[in-house]
Amino acid sequence: MLRSTRLFGPKRRVTFSLPLDQPRGPVSVVGTFNDWTPGVHELVPRRDGTRTVTVILPPGTHRFRYLGDGGHWFDDSDVPHVDHHGCVITIDTTDG
Repeated sequence: MLRSTRLFGPKRRVTFSLPLDQPRGPVSVVGTFNDWTPGVHELVPRRDGTRTVTVILPPGTHRFRYLGDGGHWFDDSDVPHVDHHGCVITIDTTDG
């Protein structure tokens, strides 16, 4: 699940969220915003039974996937657009 919050200027704070135990083990969000580098944005456990990580993104189109334990790649089922490169999100300076 994604949650997006407008910041000052054109950037947005995007929070990536997954259930605490599905899948088991560490999970990173990797994408065009971190050069597809595992471990840079690892989801951390929260008290509400989820694990999350927040990334500040500039306007534009960004692609991402999750990378789980053992090299297991998977997409976010809540993202409306997924292509052969992964999930696609667009940060638009006009959206609210």
